[in-house]
Amino acid sequence: MQWFENIAMILNVLDAGEGPPLVLLHGLFGAARNLGVLSRALSSAFRVLGFDLRNHGESPRGDTMDYATMAGDVAETLARLGVARARICGHSMGGKTAMTLALSTPDMVEKLAVMDIAPVTYRHDYAGLVAAMRAVPLSAALTRGEADKAMAATVKQAPLRAFLLNNLVLGETPHWRLGLDEISANMANLFRWDDPPGAVPYAGPALFLCGADSDYVPPSAEPEILRRFPQARIERVEGASHWLHAEKPREVVAALQDFFAK
Repeated sequence: MQWFENIAMILNVLDAGEGPPLVLLHGLFGAARNLGVLSRALSSAFRVLGFDLRNHGESPRGDTMDYATMAGDVAETLARLGVARARICGHSMGGKTAMTLALSTPDMVEKLAVMDIAPVTYRHDYAGLVAAMRAVPLSAALTRGEADKAMAATVKQAPLRAFLLNNLVLGETPHWRLGLDEISANMANLFRWDDPPGAVPYAGPALFLCGADSDYVPPSAEPEILRRFPQARIERVEGASHWLHAEKPREVVAALQDFFAK
């Protein structure tokens, strides 16, 4: 019996390009389409499979949302697609999912790229962001500007509000393209890290690409990375924070192309 059997669900996938399979996994409150700049660039050489992780985008909702479960979703979806082995790239929450998959099922992961996250527990608390989204009055007449104004008192940063509002579907029945209840209930799981049972270090090539202005991968986290991923290269993108692929797309694309093409 595979380790993820009976817990996994099939995820929504955006499929682009031809060549060796390369999976993109987004971060919390994101979706596959948020990594479009990476997908468009990488699909010239790879078959890029962008996954909506559970409780995000067009993928199903599920009460359980820990990294073992989400890695199981990725493994099960790849199996349904007939992909036995792939290059995997994940940002933030997607990076933790990718690391869990590599440590649990290394034969499925040809190369691993992780963007601005480490295998450590974080003390962040995004409950306020969920509350801000829940507080938006979802009426048929709602406009994006009104939703932005409703969130502004709680979410001060305009770029962050814009990112969250990417998930708002307007129309006769406005709704969030997120499982807010499920995400809220699992917030502690999303910020913790536990090595998968029986995990051994992943021996394959790994790239940890971090924002130089981000505090998600401090120098103290580097030994934790190298203990689990001994072949890892840790690189920092100057002038980038946590959302490095949005802030420095050219540099991030170049680093990923170089890493995955070798």
